[in-house]
Amino acid sequence: MPEIDILSFGETMAMFVAEHSGDLAQVEHFHKRIAGADSNVAIGLSRLGFKVAWLSRVGNDSLGRFVLDTLKAEGLDCRFVRCDPLHPTGFQLKSREETGDDPRVEYFRRGSAASHLNISDVAPALLRARHLHATGIPPALSDATRELTHYLMRTQRAAGRSVSFDPNLRPSLWASEALMIREINRLAALAHWVLPGLGEGRLLTGYEDPADIAAFYLDQGAEAVVIKLGAHGAYYRTQLDAGFVDAVPVPQVVDTVGAGDAFAVGLVSALLESCGMVEAVQRANWSGSRAVQSRGDMEGLPYRHELPTDRPCLAAAL
Repeated sequence: MPEIDILSFGETMAMFVAEHSGDLAQVEHFHKRIAGADSNVAIGLSRLGFKVAWLSRVGNDSLGRFVLDTLKAEGLDCRFVRCDPLHPTGFQLKSREETGDDPRVEYFRRGSAASHLNISDVAPALLRARHLHATGIPPALSDATRELTHYLMRTQRAAGRSVSFDPNLRPSLWASEALMIREINRLAALAHWVLPGLGEGRLLTGYEDPADIAAFYLDQGAEAVVIKLGAHGAYYRTQLDAGFVDAVPVPQVVDTVGAGDAFAVGLVSALLESCGMVEAVQRANWSGSRAVQSRGDMEGLPYRHELPTDRPCLAAAL
């Protein structure tokens, strides 16, 4: 069996994207795609040449087959995805916006196959991956997926594997804000690299300034914290260094969904290639700028040959 570079896990939904703007209730034509923050990152890392294993469940239905076919076409190792005969594949409806505003999204995922993912689905081979990427979405889906997230992050860190964590807050999936904050911060303490957005960091820590937010997670055990600042770039802090990295200007913002996932792809890929922190954040900002210029959650994720060549680390070979 080939070595697994990266293990990623979570829920991939089918997504129906409106073909014209307006109230979703009035839209008659949709384009079928896939959606899911965790699988977006997995796809982005696969496009950059990493061997990525995907752990999930889909329903025994046409949407599940569509999801699996799409992920396999993107190069993901889907041998560890279970087809659940009892629960359906989740899906969502997404509006089309012409002005760069965030699209409206309606979810149909409660009780989905992926929400029943649990520790028993973890094959021993997955624990040999050199890196684990996790987000705060799976632990919000169910008690079983929360337990799974803790298990994978705890096990991989104890085994000396690197672990990255993007809070990716979904308040509507949690029973309360207090529970969300407590559980997300418990998970962040298990990661080497923590990647909150500024608003997320403020909510999770109670601090306003990026430096203080980063210090909170460094004190909990993180080795590096990178805070996404949108059009203002990003702030990073380690035990030895800190600073701001400017954003990459874009001529027009088309769709903001997936920008944070693209940012994670850039950062994680660069750090796994032993780039310095500044160079890694530069790649992350560049990847995020690509995402907002493309319509769709993953369509803007770059391939290896598309990385800029003006900085050696941005186009580093695996």
